[in-house]
Amino acid sequence: MDLKQHIRQVPDFPKAGINFFDISTLIGHAKAWRTTIERMTDMVKPWQPDVLAAVDARGFLVASPLALSLNCGMLMVRKSGKLPGKVKSHSYRLEYATDTLEIQHDAVKSGQRVIVLDDLLATGGTLSAATTLLQDSGANVVGAACLIELAFLKGRDRLEVPFAALLSYDNE
Repeated sequence: MDLKQHIRQVPDFPKAGINFFDISTLIGHAKAWRTTIERMTDMVKPWQPDVLAAVDARGFLVASPLALSLNCGMLMVRKSGKLPGKVKSHSYRLEYATDTLEIQHDAVKSGQRVIVLDDLLATGGTLSAATTLLQDSGANVVGAACLIELAFLKGRDRLEVPFAALLSYDNE
């Protein structure tokens, strides 16, 4: 099955010049979504994760069924102010600003094998920041994975852990 046929591209969203890769059309197709999770399971299973760290917010959509398929736990990496209780945070630079990611203070145990999951890798800033946050919290980040990689943006070059993507787009 060609999963790219189930991903809608929306030009000029959320602003002019951005081509948005909308996975809602993939998730809405039961057979394509099941195939996606099966293929992603095969892709990351060799890393033997204890926990998947899902990046806010579309990473939750990918990591939830994948954690069930891999029989492992899942934790949420959220934007600042979204998690209750005590949190650990990491701030990082974006192209023209800064942002902060957080996890609950007890979300990961020292030495746990963690894979960072998101729906899409663009420039690599968010996945890199999530990896740093988790490592600083004691996690053994064994890899990062996404459903989609925009290879032309070279985001994987910013990652210091093994990376895998199910689908890759080589041009804008």
